[in-house]
Amino acid sequence: MADFPKLSDQATDPYDASTRIATGSGKVLVVGLGNPGIEYQFTPHNAGFLAIDRIAGNHGAVVANRRCRALTATVRIANRDVILAKPETFMNLSGVAVQALVKEYEVDAQRDLIVLYDEVEFSLGTLRIRERGSSGGHNGVKSISGALRSEEWIRVRIGVAPELPAAAESARRSRKEYVLTPFRKAELVVLDEALDRAAKAVEVILTQGVGAAMNEFNKRNGREKNDSAE
Repeated sequence: MADFPKLSDQATDPYDASTRIATGSGKVLVVGLGNPGIEYQFTPHNAGFLAIDRIAGNHGAVVANRRCRALTATVRIANRDVILAKPETFMNLSGVAVQALVKEYEVDAQRDLIVLYDEVEFSLGTLRIRERGSSGGHNGVKSISGALRSEEWIRVRIGVAPELPAAAESARRSRKEYVLTPFRKAELVVLDEALDRAAKAVEVILTQGVGAAMNEFNKRNGREKNDSAE
């Protein structure tokens, strides 16, 4: 992949696809997907929740305020108010909370919404950032796109599949069971590093734009789908 051009070399159009979020000044909504309840806390499907908690912790906040059927907190990143949210509607109805949050905080979803969630198509720890896309079978994503009537919103996908190819294929075949089964201790170590990178990825998106974040964090290997196939 070619190096992403410096911001100074790019067009100054504030709606340029690769940099528009970094040129804004209003509120940003960052949502992590997951299921409420202690039994789901450390399952693959809650990678988004865990990423939101990591971002909040990095900024001395706790995601505990209840707004729009979600737990929320507000932090400052890149001189902007960033609303962190974890929907309490359960995964399949994530769009209900996201739609309400977008309306409540008057956020331009195409420009200033970032959603973090698990991706069983990628190996554990892999990140993939995109500006738009289909649900790929992820019910939380399907719910959000349906509620917003758009697939044009930024997403940070956190790989959760096992490293070994045979185990990864098994996880994909039994996706529903796998994503609701708690991580093993060794997997949590890898996930912990991924959460740090996901938190950093959000900051890069907000300071430099989506294109720069994609260039820094998107990785490919033989077991990951090419974007053109999704």
